[in-house]
Amino acid sequence: MQGVLAFAMAIIILGTSNGTTVQARTTNVLNSSDVGIGNILNPTEVAEISDEEVAKAHDFAQDINDSANDDAYEDGEYDEEEDSSRLVMANVSQAMNIRISPDDESEKVGVLYKDCGGKIIEQQDGWTKIQSGDLVGWAKDDYLLFGEEAEALAQEVGVQLVSSKSDALRIRAEADEDAEVLGVITNNGFVDMVEDLGNGWIQVDYNDETGYVQADYVETDFRIDEGETLAAIEAREAEEAQRKAEEEAKAAEAQLTQNTGAVAASTDEARLLAALIYCEAGNQPYEGKVAVGAVVMNRVKSNAYAGTISGVIYASGQFTPALNGSVDRVYAGNIPDSCLQAANAALAGETTCGTALHFRRAGGHDGQVIGAHVFW
Repeated sequence: MQGVLAFAMAIIILGTSNGTTVQARTTNVLNSSDVGIGNILNPTEVAEISDEEVAKAHDFAQDINDSANDDAYEDGEYDEEEDSSRLVMANVSQAMNIRISPDDESEKVGVLYKDCGGKIIEQQDGWTKIQSGDLVGWAKDDYLLFGEEAEALAQEVGVQLVSSKSDALRIRAEADEDAEVLGVITNNGFVDMVEDLGNGWIQVDYNDETGYVQADYVETDFRIDEGETLAAIEAREAEEAQRKAEEEAKAAEAQLTQNTGAVAASTDEARLLAALIYCEAGNQPYEGKVAVGAVVMNRVKSNAYAGTISGVIYASGQFTPALNGSVDRVYAGNIPDSCLQAANAALAGETTCGTALHFRRAGGHDGQVIGAHVFW
């Protein structure tokens, strides 16, 4: 208010005895974005101001100040110098519903959470229409704080931010232009303000370290948390669900390849496993070969099957190539290197099908499909 008053006094046009007019010079500079009239300042010389003119200036400044206050509050932002009567804060332990009209049965348009706030648009019959970020709607007065109580809570839970006016602003370890540089704030970044030292430097919190920036190159902004519209909530929940699904998929994939532990085996047992792999998956990709070997090893480690490789492979009614003599013929001949490699990988505990105990041609059972086989 004092700054606006000084400016208003500076631009009062003074009448003189000879009918000429002059403008009072002032050293106070008012940014045009503050009240929209900074471009009319054109001081020429100092002139005395009468009591009547001071009164006029005061009234003019009050009008400007009221207008500036009306425009100073933007979505989700609270200027501590603006009229606190427009501020409203949620008075709930968790969240409250915001509705399209002042009626408990009306459509819900969003949610205002604990410690969130906004500005008052309209009030009627125990309800207040508020704006909090993108959320605009009606809330019951029973669940809101107004006036000094709202301002006190805003000061408690809000945060004073410092952002750079330039592409890059150095944060220094001391309030000195030659001090060590802790980091840089870009024009898209911001940090928490600790204190305005009043000497041209502002103390900030930079990654839990105390830093200092020059006040001339930054902007400060006091902010409180905002509510959420239903659309924003749905978008956030959809994003969270997708992220959770991706994390679960990654976890499941990791589990499918998690080493199950090596098993000691002789050269003959390794060759027997490789022969079965060739008979069952010789035309399959390498991961399919490893999967067949892993099924055999998973059975060896399970109490439900024989505890040896040969016992599992030749178990009645399990692997047809072992029962019809195909495995024996391959064992006695030449086994491809890829099958020998897959057998050794399975013996070392590698798996591409997790702890699956079964497989068959894909299409006849649910499970993990690798090549032409499904494993479960």
